Amino acid sequence: MATTPQLSPKPRVLIVGGGYAGLYVAKNLEKKVKERGGVVTLVDPNPYMTYQPFLPEVVGGNIEPRHIVVDHRTHLKRTEVVQGKVIKVEHARKTATVQTQDGAEFEIPYQDVVMTAGATTRVFPIPGLGEAGIGMKTVQEAVQLRNQILDRLEAASTMTDAAARSRALTFAVVGGGFNGVETISEMEDLIRSVIKKNPRLAQSDARIVLIEAMGKIMPEVGEDQAVEVVEHLKSRGIEVLLNTSLAGAEGGVLKLVNMQDKSDAGSFEADTLVWTAGVAANAVAKQTDFPVEQRGRIEVTPTLQISDGTGGVLEGAWGAGDVCAVPDLTGDGPGGHCVPNAQHAVRQARRLAANLLAVRFGEGAVEEYVHKSLGAVAGLGFGKGVGNPMGLKLSGVPAWMAHRGYHGLAMPTYERKARVVSDWVLSLVFGRDTTPIEGLENPHNPFLEAAGGELKPGRFDNPKVLESAKASK
Repeated sequence: MATTPQLSPKPRVLIVGGGYAGLYVAKNLEKKVKERGGVVTLVDPNPYMTYQPFLPEVVGGNIEPRHIVVDHRTHLKRTEVVQGKVIKVEHARKTATVQTQDGAEFEIPYQDVVMTAGATTRVFPIPGLGEAGIGMKTVQEAVQLRNQILDRLEAASTMTDAAARSRALTFAVVGGGFNGVETISEMEDLIRSVIKKNPRLAQSDARIVLIEAMGKIMPEVGEDQAVEVVEHLKSRGIEVLLNTSLAGAEGGVLKLVNMQDKSDAGSFEADTLVWTAGVAANAVAKQTDFPVEQRGRIEVTPTLQISDGTGGVLEGAWGAGDVCAVPDLTGDGPGGHCVPNAQHAVRQARRLAANLLAVRFGEGAVEEYVHKSLGAVAGLGFGKGVGNPMGLKLSGVPAWMAHRGYHGLAMPTYERKARVVSDWVLSLVFGRDTTPIEGLENPHNPFLEAAGGELKPGRFDNPKVLESAKASK
């Protein structure tokens, strides 16, 4: 165990995870806790929170990547920020173990702990997925996907090998939820914009495929709207394969299985594979002495206090967001729990902060979290969308405007809202940005090449592309 860094000796509210829920818990607590002689400490591996609903628009080139993240130190001036990963929470000792970027570990004692570690991408043991796939959970992945698309389009425009060209111009997305549908829609818009500018390419050259294991996409909307979205995607040339699962991705060959009878559903080659097939609670939940339900989420009560497993609550233990199984008292949530989205996270954060102040300082009353969903809206590219806000079914431009209006307001901090809106205005006036920035994953490689060194592959680099680059030296 490494020496503990200089941290405040004051009674501590420790927030594990600085995503949407964690950021808002800290914002609602930091001033009041400080005034009462305590300190709020937030621990997260990243120095910022990411507004994930905007990741598809980063891929599409409508929003600058840095504008969808909110810097912790800039916007949490009264909070003690620690950049590191909580790897264990021992509530019996009221201590959390933190691991820093260089691998050092130290303990942080606390009076109250708030578990808001969020969720991670849910993956399955599919051969080749780890090497070929790109997730859509972080801003780095969104930027990498954008660069991958632009790189493959440009490379394909000068290829003479028909098979290699076809593979470079094939783009697949696995997962037909909101994230997958929004991502593939922005991808199609971006691809169409780039092809228009390149006379060596035609829109008919590109193949864009959405793969969904269930018989319906976008479970957040009704059956009729889901069918309309499928037809809309098909009208844009996107192939939608329902009841189809990815069985393998080795060597860039995507092998498919029919989920209805488990038969072979064929295969095709693609240089670009995006994985958006669900999320899982952050693994730190299982590295605690808190009760965890079958899906790996921490069990909390309607007051957002962590359950003791016997019908009571644990003193000084709180939880909200995707890492917790929060009861949905409206009865609308699947399995009786709130769905993992920003709409619930920000409201849970406010209720949790108020309840913590009530329990710890006797201010106000402890109340249960109750929120009836306002519905959902999804952007399907510029001027296109679908949704059911407040029970009102929308599509096309009205849904797109509702999507931007809601998420523009939901984006944390006025500073970040202004940056995002300015990006939208610039994109509207000048069009989407299709400029590729190469070498972001390995910025040192140009120097290494000039000095006679070797290329070092990045996490998502295509092995065949790297081999080609090496061969050209």
